[in-house]
Amino acid sequence: MLLALSVRNIVLIDQLDLALDEGMTVLTGETGAGKSILLDALALALGGRGDASLVRQGQDSGQVVAVLALAPDHPARAHLRDNAIPDDEDVILRRVQFADGRTRAFINDQPVSAALLQRIGSQIVEIHGQHDDRALVDVSTHRSALDAFGELENRAAAVRAAWQALVDAQAAVAEQKALVEEALAAEDYARHTVEELTKLKALVGEEDELAERRQHLQQLERSAADVTEIDGILNGPTAPAPELASLLRRLTRKVDGGQTLFQPLVDALDRALEALDGTGEALDELKREMAYDPAELEGVEERLFALRAMARKHQTTCDGLPEVLAKYEADLDTLQGGETRLVALEAAEVTARAAYRKAAEALSAGRARAAAALSKAVGKELPDLKLGAARFIVDHQVDEERVAATGFDQIAFHVQTNPGTAAGPLLKVASGGELSRFLLALKVVLADRGSAPVLIFDEIDTGVGGAVADAIGRRLARLAEKVQVLTVTHAPQVAARARRHLLIEKQMTGGAFMRTHVKPLDPSARQEEVARMLAGATITDEARAAASKLLSEVG
Repeated sequence: MLLALSVRNIVLIDQLDLALDEGMTVLTGETGAGKSILLDALALALGGRGDASLVRQGQDSGQVVAVLALAPDHPARAHLRDNAIPDDEDVILRRVQFADGRTRAFINDQPVSAALLQRIGSQIVEIHGQHDDRALVDVSTHRSALDAFGELENRAAAVRAAWQALVDAQAAVAEQKALVEEALAAEDYARHTVEELTKLKALVGEEDELAERRQHLQQLERSAADVTEIDGILNGPTAPAPELASLLRRLTRKVDGGQTLFQPLVDALDRALEALDGTGEALDELKREMAYDPAELEGVEERLFALRAMARKHQTTCDGLPEVLAKYEADLDTLQGGETRLVALEAAEVTARAAYRKAAEALSAGRARAAAALSKAVGKELPDLKLGAARFIVDHQVDEERVAATGFDQIAFHVQTNPGTAAGPLLKVASGGELSRFLLALKVVLADRGSAPVLIFDEIDTGVGGAVADAIGRRLARLAEKVQVLTVTHAPQVAARARRHLLIEKQMTGGAFMRTHVKPLDPSARQEEVARMLAGATITDEARAAASKLLSEVG
C-alpha cells in the first residue's frame, strides 16, 4: 500500500506530508483546489513524464517521495533485486524535477532511470481516469489480466517454458546446419591440412629446442678451424713436445753424470711436458665434444624451416600447429558426425514443437473459458453503473500458426455501448464517463486476481449522480476490501463510502502566493464537506441533515 506521500515545490504545493491508510480514501475539494496537481505529483514519483512546468514558481526544483509497503513476494521486489537495488522493508520512490526540465529518479536512495522507476511504479500503483491511456486501457495488459482472472498463470508459464525450449531447439538446428555446410565447403582443404599436419607431427616446444640445437651446431662449425689450428701447433711437425722431451733426456744424462747445476732445468722441463700432456688431453676432449655430423645441422635447419613455413601458412606459431590440426580434425568429425547430430537435433525440434503446441492449446482452451466467465462477471456489474444496455466482450483471437511466448492467443477487451452499435476497443468506443465505469467494473472483478495493490481513480463519477454515483461508491468500497483505493470525487455518495476523507483546498501564503493544502477531516468536518458537496456554495441545515443521514447509512 501507499504509506505516505511527500511533496515539495510542485505547482501550487509548497510543502505537503501526507500519511495514508489502507482501505478507501477520498480526496474532495472545490474545482481548481489542486486535486489533479496531487495526482500529477504522485504520477511523477511513479516514473511519469517530467515537465519543467511542474516546479513551483520561483523554485529551482521540486520533489516527490512516495513510501510504499509491499508483500515479501510482490513481483516488484524481484525487479529491485535484479537491478541491485536494496530490497528494504519499505520501498521509497523519489523523483526530483528541475526547473530546466531535467529530472532525477531514485529507489531506496539508489539512482535509477526514469524507465526503471516507471516499471516498478506501474507494478504497485494504477491510476485510472476518464482519459487514462494506461493500465487496463492498454491492450498489452489484457492477456495477463485474463490469465490472472482465470488463474492461468501456471499454464502461461508452461507455454513460456515450452516456447523457450522450442526456440533453443531451433537455434541448435540452425547452428548445426551452419557447421555442416561450412565443413562441406571446406572438406577438401581440411583433409589436405590434416594430412599435411599429421605428417609434420609438430610438437609444442619443438621450435625452441631446434633453434637451440641449431645455434649449438653452428657454434661448433664456426669453432672447428680454431681447433684444427691448435691441434696443428700442439701435434704437428713443429710440435714442441718432441723437442722438449729430447732436451730433457740430454739434460737428465748430464745431471746423472754429476752436472747437478742442470737440475732446475730438468725439473722445469719435466713440468712443462706434464703441462703439454694436460693440454693435449684437454684438446682431445674438446675434439671429442666437437665431433658432429654436418648432416645433423642440415636436418635441424630443414625441420625448423618446415615448421615455420607451416606456421606462416596457417597464421599461427609453431606451438599453435597442434591446435590447428585439432581444429581441422574436429571439422572433419563435424562433417562425418554432423549429419547424424543434425538428424537428432531436428527430431528434438519436432518434439519441442509438439510440446509447445500441447501447452499452447491447453492455455488457449483455458483462456476461452476465462474469457466467457470474465465477460459474464463484468456484465453483472454494468446495470447498476447505468450501463445496462452495454456489453463487455473479451475478444479472443486464436492463431494456431503463431509461435510466441504468450501462446496462440490475442486478447483485447471490447465494449458495445448500445444494442445495434459496433463493438470495439475500450478507448475508442466508450465515452469518458463510460470508460471510467467500465474500468471500475473490471477492477472490481479483477481485484483479488493480479491487481496492483494501490488503485487511484480520478473523478470517475463525473457526469453521474444519485443511484449511479452510489453504485460507484459501493464498488469502490468493495475494491478497498482487497486493495488500497484512493479516489478524487465530486460525488457525496462516493465520499460517504470512504474510510478516510481528505480535503484539498487553496490557501494564501504570507508572500501573497497561492498554495494547495490537504487536511484530514474528522467526523464533524467530514459531515460539513459532504453537505457542501450536496448543496453547493451555500450549506443549509437541510444539506447537513442529508449529509448526516448519508454518512450514517453507508457507515
